Amino acid sequence: MTHLMPTYAPPRVTFVRGEGSYLWDEDGRRYLDFLSGLAVTSLGHAHPVVAEAVCVASKTLLHTSNLFGTKPGGEVAATLDRLIGGGGQVFFTNSGAEANECAIKLARKWGGHGRYVVVSAYGSFHGRTLATLHATGQPAKHEAFQPLPEGFRHVPWQDARALENAVTPEVAAVLLEPVQGEGGVWPAGQDYFEAVRRLCDERGILFMVDEVQTGLGRTGRWWGFQHYGIQPDVVCVAKALGNGVPIGACWAREDVAASFVPGDHASTFGGQPLAASAARATLAVMEEQNIPALAEERGNYLGKKLSALEGVGAVRGLGLLLAAELSRGGAGEVAARCLQSGLVLNAVTATALRLEPPLLISDDEIDEGVEILAHVLEGT
Repeated sequence: MTHLMPTYAPPRVTFVRGEGSYLWDEDGRRYLDFLSGLAVTSLGHAHPVVAEAVCVASKTLLHTSNLFGTKPGGEVAATLDRLIGGGGQVFFTNSGAEANECAIKLARKWGGHGRYVVVSAYGSFHGRTLATLHATGQPAKHEAFQPLPEGFRHVPWQDARALENAVTPEVAAVLLEPVQGEGGVWPAGQDYFEAVRRLCDERGILFMVDEVQTGLGRTGRWWGFQHYGIQPDVVCVAKALGNGVPIGACWAREDVAASFVPGDHASTFGGQPLAASAARATLAVMEEQNIPALAEERGNYLGKKLSALEGVGAVRGLGLLLAAELSRGGAGEVAARCLQSGLVLNAVTATALRLEPPLLISDDEIDEGVEILAHVLEGT
């Protein structure tokens, strides 16, 4: 018997240590990590700069609550604002779902009574809280938890006309991912995001972008929306922000953020000194290493290697957020056999593998991982 609730399948492997692009299990076996804890450890496991920052923070100041100020949070907020484009303010959370939850509440407060609906896309994933679950465009995930909070609509992905028809006077915001990660790694495309931006401007509603998986260099730009030449009104980020330490953030234009007043929203642990110190160190390394450029370069290299494999019908994605569409399907079985062979990745759909290795991964490590995958595909 396990003392953990059965919200995940029983683990096939128990990891006890990580370093760089590698993990070790309790038997001492080494694995190459092409999943990065679901796009979290973008600088690799146990990055020394982040580890030192966490160590110092743990001995200096762990927590005060947000009734008081601390230095790391303010510095991280300023850096995020600069990287997003400036002119905004940040609310810190502990996760991506909480960042999206903040965005949804902010949209409702900004819209005022009668303007409360958030429109998102089928195939999207925005979180597991009741509100973000309903924002998630996967109806099969909704049924067990009905009735869900009202105020959410879904439209087909990349269908600007359907979105336009869905934007009635009750709509306060549109919430989209630059790349649908959990939906199968499907990039939005510039024409689509430009059309959404125009529509939001014309109708006077917010364009909110969920960068939880795509943000902070993963796609080859600091933010996925930067591929499409638009500027959002609200940006949600988490995953890679702390390189493994739980922290997220919701950024909004200053005039939108001003809709919140003290008491409207809060988080006991949001932006606390330990997590913010990890984020400050993570962002510093990312800027020093020019992480977006590395992701673009290594993503192109990995994509070409994957495309050359027998059994891979197509490769899609941006930067180092890629999906390999398998010609014969069976992605779940292939992912399981890769794990047995020492390569960590996952089946994002029944026919596609998702690969999101650390952004500091070397070409030799990419070659090693692709070789393992090639051997597995040869045996299926």
